[in-house]
Amino acid sequence: MDHLKLKKPRSTHTSILSYWTVRYLLIIGTGLLLTALVTFWWIQQEAMNNRMQTTGLLAQEIADRSVNADGNLNISPALNQLIEDRKRFFKLTQEMCVIITGPEGELLFSQPAMTDQEMRYELNDSLSAARSPEFKSAGARIQGNGETLGQVVVLQSKRSLRFIPREEITFFSILIFFLILLSWLTIYLLSIKLAKPIQRVAAAASQISGGEYNIILKTEAKEREIHELLLSFQEMAGKLQQFEQSRAVMLAGVSHELKTPVTSIKGLVHAVREGIVEGEEASEFLDIALLEAGRLQRMVADLLDYNALAAGIVAIRHDRLDAVPLLEEVVYQWKLTQSEEVCEPVLQLPEQPLFLRGDPLRIQQILVNLLNNSVQAKAPGHPLHLTLCLEGTPEGYAVITVTDNGPGISEENSGRIFEAFFRSSDKQSTLRGLGLGLTFSRLLAEALGGSLRLGDRPEQGCAFVITLPLYR
Repeated sequence: MDHLKLKKPRSTHTSILSYWTVRYLLIIGTGLLLTALVTFWWIQQEAMNNRMQTTGLLAQEIADRSVNADGNLNISPALNQLIEDRKRFFKLTQEMCVIITGPEGELLFSQPAMTDQEMRYELNDSLSAARSPEFKSAGARIQGNGETLGQVVVLQSKRSLRFIPREEITFFSILIFFLILLSWLTIYLLSIKLAKPIQRVAAAASQISGGEYNIILKTEAKEREIHELLLSFQEMAGKLQQFEQSRAVMLAGVSHELKTPVTSIKGLVHAVREGIVEGEEASEFLDIALLEAGRLQRMVADLLDYNALAAGIVAIRHDRLDAVPLLEEVVYQWKLTQSEEVCEPVLQLPEQPLFLRGDPLRIQQILVNLLNNSVQAKAPGHPLHLTLCLEGTPEGYAVITVTDNGPGISEENSGRIFEAFFRSSDKQSTLRGLGLGLTFSRLLAEALGGSLRLGDRPEQGCAFVITLPLYR
């Protein structure tokens, strides 16, 4: 019923485009605003310093013009006009006060006009600086005939010194706004460029999760990292598709291989039960059924062993083993299970004792798998010769080489023989099995701290090289 279906929860995740653009906009906007505030404060300080220098020059000019040619103090009537001209020229504000005092501190001139009491209220006790902390002052002595005739003090408010015209503030604000807008646009375009390949990869991953492995991505990208991401994902999708196909083929092969002996056993037992065969022929049918049951048991055991080892749940011992008697015992026991037409393997052993670090049961499994493979692959009517060679290496490893004179392994199959469930075309038609023997043997060798590989091709047959650590 539709009303009982649970609604898919809405995603609370944010797209990469929104995530990065909003955060970068906040970061860049905050950074630019802080920079603007610091710059604005610095401009105010510089403006105040420059205006104070100008004020000092004005004070010095007034002091120079207050002395006549005879070196006597003389306040010119045109001084008011001079001050107004200099205000306009230097762009000084109206919040400026010019005071000229005599040698005894008496008030001689002021603009704007003020009384002596008001002058002493504006200046400090020494009449050389402003009394209020809201004002700054610049002074100059009036010199004449080598004597100090008085002094000029120019007062200006700090607010007027730090004043910045509205036009400049507007221009500065517009500049900051466009810088923030340009930064946001740059991040937005970069986020779009980065988001597109990630969105394609996310869409392809969604297809793969739905079981669709035939993915085609556009891997052309100027950025090396993005190109490598797309290319790697494309290769991964291809390998997953290949793995899925191999899995399907493997399951079909395993099903066929397990079904064949079951069908044979069922048919043979049914024939005996229904009395279709009797006497010796019935006994022969039962013997064949037992052989088929043995093959089925071995295939199931191989499959279980492989899964257990691949999952890492097989216990591996690391005992001190004498390699020479171990190989002799393995070969002896193996020969007992073979027919008389199989020749006993030739052992090439060192004279000095060689001690391995490993699990005797697992080493026996590896050697028996390799020997059985050689027997199964031998050509009919062709005598099989097997050789086991043991030697030590200076690197602290023992090397066991198993060589036969069989048909060998073709170049096209040499790179795949250790793959799980792989069987060459000739084996598929002549031998039953799951193709796990070599895979299982290699996993055992690696679990023992060694390796198993295909050796150099001899003139006839093939060679497998087992490397196991020596006991130190």
